[in-house]
Amino acid sequence: MKKIITLLLFIFVSNSICASFIYVPMSHDNQKNHLKAYGIVYFGLEAGLKSKWLLNYDGGAFLIENNKIVENECKVRGVTYQVISDAKSKLILQEIASPSSNQEAVTLEKAPKIAVYSPKDKMPWDDAVTMVLTYAEIPFDVIYDKEVLSDKLLIYEWLHLHHEDFTGQYGRFYGSFRTAPWYINGKIRAEKQAKELGYNKVSQQKLDVSKKIRDYVIGGGFMFAMCSATDSFDIALSAEGIDIAESMFDGDPSEPNYQSKINYNKTLAFKDFQLIKNPTTYEFSTIDMTRKRKIPKTSDYFSLVEFSAKWDPVPTMLTQNHTTLVKGFMGQTTSFDRNTVKSNVLVLGENKTNREARYIHGTKGKGMFTFYGGHDPEDYTHRVGDPKTELDLHPTSPGYRLILNNVLFPAAKKKKQKT
Repeated sequence: MKKIITLLLFIFVSNSICASFIYVPMSHDNQKNHLKAYGIVYFGLEAGLKSKWLLNYDGGAFLIENNKIVENECKVRGVTYQVISDAKSKLILQEIASPSSNQEAVTLEKAPKIAVYSPKDKMPWDDAVTMVLTYAEIPFDVIYDKEVLSDKLLIYEWLHLHHEDFTGQYGRFYGSFRTAPWYINGKIRAEKQAKELGYNKVSQQKLDVSKKIRDYVIGGGFMFAMCSATDSFDIALSAEGIDIAESMFDGDPSEPNYQSKINYNKTLAFKDFQLIKNPTTYEFSTIDMTRKRKIPKTSDYFSLVEFSAKWDPVPTMLTQNHTTLVKGFMGQTTSFDRNTVKSNVLVLGENKTNREARYIHGTKGKGMFTFYGGHDPEDYTHRVGDPKTELDLHPTSPGYRLILNNVLFPAAKKKKQKT
């Protein structure tokens, strides 16, 4: 009996000594492919391995339960990693747990099921999120209006909206591209789909889609939007029951004095904005700063706001990066006028000099939303027809890291927020 107990103790001690973790550093100097590192963490979660996100530690590093399959994936994908002992991991966690450190170890439990809202005929490089998910090898489904209206959103934890117009004005491209074949054909397809789904106007269909997405967030979903999906989404909600589209968009004039009827209580993030009435102007409202900003490309940066990792883990997760200064980039909606951002919405990234918010986050019901201005973090002035961004040339992109923070944070273990 003594021998059996001794043997069992030996096996237990041996296992404790051999227990190890894969440590994925995320600082500027220690990681050669930040973007693919997120895919490694997602891969581990899919495999059922325990993971921790080390907020504000080594650039927002990760600890993954060791497994040869994950090690091999790190090698194949070119992600920098170390295998560390259980004792070493405990020392790291003890350092992070110190009350004097602005750090936290967040447990990641389950890989979120991801949906990207996008037309089926859109080119993959038209959407920065589609590109970076593909590059990081994180799986996702593409859905659009038909799926949203038939409540398919309920099977997903995370939804992305990108260069989209939820107001039914076809991206306000009329002024410059109304004779372009892609614009004409796109309008025809949108009108045909609206009819098939039982709507007289595209704007009516897009409003119902917006309301379904809003309800998805209220019910506990995570929604991330970029570029024109940010402001056009809120504008559509605020204009419910009001015709703000001119005849070239929906066949009849807008209704008189529509600005006075806008209901800001229905929006997620924005308030007190004025709609742009001229239909040939490539702009939706005064939310966007694109036409108001006077910043040369060489000095166009925004800074990430620092939060308390122990008290505010969600915004801290969303701002994890290997730099606090991120290159700016343009879009139809580049950034948000601070005067139009609601007071209960957190600003995560900003250009204080220009009084513009670039990256914002809020809650609605049981869910959360994040809006990120601009179109492509590594293509400063992405235009219609421009070639795709090759992410192999930008594996450490801070701007793209912010997108992947949003992809991963729904995996975090839910706990009661401190007040």
